[in-house]
Amino acid sequence: MILKKRFLVSAMSLAMAGGAVQPAAAAPWVRGFVVGSYEYAFRYGGKAGFTRTGEIEPGVDCRHGSSTHFADDVRTKHAVASQAWRTQQEIDWIAAPPGLEKVRAPNLTRFFIWDRALSHRGYKKEIETYVNPFAAEDPGQPEVTGRIGDGFNLDGKVKASDFISPDGEQGIDNNLYRAWGCDAPWRGNGNATLHLRANDKMQGGLYTMVVRISGNADPMNDDNAVVEIGYSPDKITQNAKAEVGTDYSYRILKSEQYTRLKAKIRNGVVETEQVAELHTPRIAWFYDQTGDTNFTQGRIRLNIAADGQSATGLIGGYRNWRDLYAENTFAQDGGQQGIREHEDHVALYYALRRNADGMYNPKTKKYDGISSVYRIKLATAYVVEPGQPMEVPKLLAEEDRKAAFEATKLAVITGTDTRVPQLVPPGTSQAAIGIMERLVVDLPSKDFFLKTLYRQRFPGEDEDGIPPWMQDPLDKKSQAPQQQPAKPRQEARAESAPAAKP
Repeated sequence: MILKKRFLVSAMSLAMAGGAVQPAAAAPWVRGFVVGSYEYAFRYGGKAGFTRTGEIEPGVDCRHGSSTHFADDVRTKHAVASQAWRTQQEIDWIAAPPGLEKVRAPNLTRFFIWDRALSHRGYKKEIETYVNPFAAEDPGQPEVTGRIGDGFNLDGKVKASDFISPDGEQGIDNNLYRAWGCDAPWRGNGNATLHLRANDKMQGGLYTMVVRISGNADPMNDDNAVVEIGYSPDKITQNAKAEVGTDYSYRILKSEQYTRLKAKIRNGVVETEQVAELHTPRIAWFYDQTGDTNFTQGRIRLNIAADGQSATGLIGGYRNWRDLYAENTFAQDGGQQGIREHEDHVALYYALRRNADGMYNPKTKKYDGISSVYRIKLATAYVVEPGQPMEVPKLLAEEDRKAAFEATKLAVITGTDTRVPQLVPPGTSQAAIGIMERLVVDLPSKDFFLKTLYRQRFPGEDEDGIPPWMQDPLDKKSQAPQQQPAKPRQEARAESAPAAKP
């Protein structure tokens, strides 16, 4: 990458007349930025001086605090006890599996027993919960009760239910914040776990997003500016402090995940037009999730620093709420994501459906979209054209897993549209398929769990119940340590499970 001057401005000749410099005419200008922080535009209304270590306190945004789903055996027991078809022994043993002290990984073993159990909370034990959340009862999700919210007036109306922006603008539409703003892993003052994870993965090279702004007047005041936003195949370059480096060159692809918008700039504030379709890269922390945000009625606002070295901004529009559900739930599998992060995707599903407010579907007479706003922070960069047209690169080693992710998302959409429960597509670890089987091998109560906890079967499973996409041809039974979980493409990337409370 080549370090260049920060602003690319056309050359202007200076004419001298009578010893005075003539004023220069307006000239074309271009500014580029790379996105270094990308997250949902949720706020944090905590109280100063809160002292209970390890907790995120109730605040003006979340009066009842953060979600605490599956944080311990008591909450997990409550979740599985709501199914009338479970026996009391099953409920008790799921919460506290007998003989855990006999296995080498007790916390991990309990984690995936919980995963299997929580993946079947529908009205019939054969229905997988996360692919078919509508088949389970709404567990209840704490929602944002505050009135202050970041975003845009997307529908041109001022409704009693709308948020008010921090600077006093009324009619702000950001119902994703209302639905998910109290969900534990998305909540925090710059330290929300899933925001941190997503930004870490983005800065680590999973994907890159760039912005290019151009015009013909003053870069801080221009009525006819253009904003381009899109995907770059170039990895983010960091400096010695592990911060996003400035003034590096990045290519911008126009084949997909790209949008060009008209804009006006006033005192460094860039306001774009609202467009029917706004395409940008989407938040992801695994390759499975990467792709297009597909905003409807989208727009962008950027605040450029006086020195031009950085900018902050918002991207907003309506997103299909089923897409948002799938992107969060199936990054790994619903049970892993839920137990580790203390979020219940069944509750999040109902919160999204309840708060959907855009993309009206005349056939169903319901809304397919939910107003969503993302927050970005940018560093100055050179955004240039690629040497030749190119597509978004594919990671061939992960394409099978990505295909399974897309198939699972399609199953969710089909199920929610038809109310007909769908099977889990092959290629995933939903319900801890193949993982729990390996972990419970030394558990005295393993036969009870293998027999009692329902799981879907797939063609090609081996005698231990390991599906073909998780089988390792080099993993001989006589050589493999039985206490270790399987390491399929997906599970090998999963963070360690937290130690559950005894």
